[in-house]
Amino acid sequence: MSNAPRNPAQALEEMTPTQRFFVGMDSDGCVFESMELKQKNCFCPNFIRSFGLRAISGYARETWEFVNLYSRSRGCNRYQAVMRTLDLLRERPETKASAVVIPTMDGLRDWLRRETKLGILALRTEVERGGNADLELVYRWSLAVNEAIEKMARAVRPYPLVLESLEALRGKADAMVISQSPFEALKREWEKYGFDRLVRCIAGQELGAKTGHIALAARRKYPAANILMVGDAPGDLEAARENGALFYPINPGHEEDSWRRFHGEALGRFFEGSFAGAYESALVREFDGYLPELPHWRS
Repeated sequence: MSNAPRNPAQALEEMTPTQRFFVGMDSDGCVFESMELKQKNCFCPNFIRSFGLRAISGYARETWEFVNLYSRSRGCNRYQAVMRTLDLLRERPETKASAVVIPTMDGLRDWLRRETKLGILALRTEVERGGNADLELVYRWSLAVNEAIEKMARAVRPYPLVLESLEALRGKADAMVISQSPFEALKREWEKYGFDRLVRCIAGQELGAKTGHIALAARRKYPAANILMVGDAPGDLEAARENGALFYPINPGHEEDSWRRFHGEALGRFFEGSFAGAYESALVREFDGYLPELPHWRS
């Protein structure tokens, strides 16, 4: 596995196939049982504190968890999550009935429109230019989240059969981590369990979106039918579809069953060429049923 390169995007472009197949895997909530732990104990408390939402903390928590765990935006970039949560929270009847003013964060909204690599390094560069209180606030929040996650690193555990699945790829597929988490957190967690030795590269938020990760590392290097993305969020499915790749879902709330099916059935179908078509379509239909588009206060 490669360490964090000086020019990571170029390193992805220069990756050459060593096997006939390529498998990309998300990390939080997919390989590791860490999604709820991090969102509920690291992201959300700091979100409520940083954005002055203590007076409506119950509604703020419910909205944050909907955006990041229980809806079709699950797994989105953390800065996009802040914006979407504030926008949804602002329109809630309970919020409107309170005296709490939800920050509009126009500076963050503008940065999200023009920045392609939504990571803390790009955010820090923008903050160092000065003059944008919104981005300074988000930057401090992001640092606090990273600090909280680092303290909780020991509690992160992989799902059963992840190791066996990664080992089953060896000698058959080039494997890669495709995530929107920061590289340092990914590196720490994958190295802890020795999983890093079973992948060629770890790509985090610093390299841009997941769609770009697959495009740079795999598209046009492997036949489309030989590229598979494994993930637990609609963004993973979208990244696969935009690259003409296949998708295997780790269903939220049914992760162990999903890994059991991947190891015992889906991986064999992928290698033998019977994954695409009706089999994959049935998996995606099942996956779509777990995550709604709208929260209950809008639906």
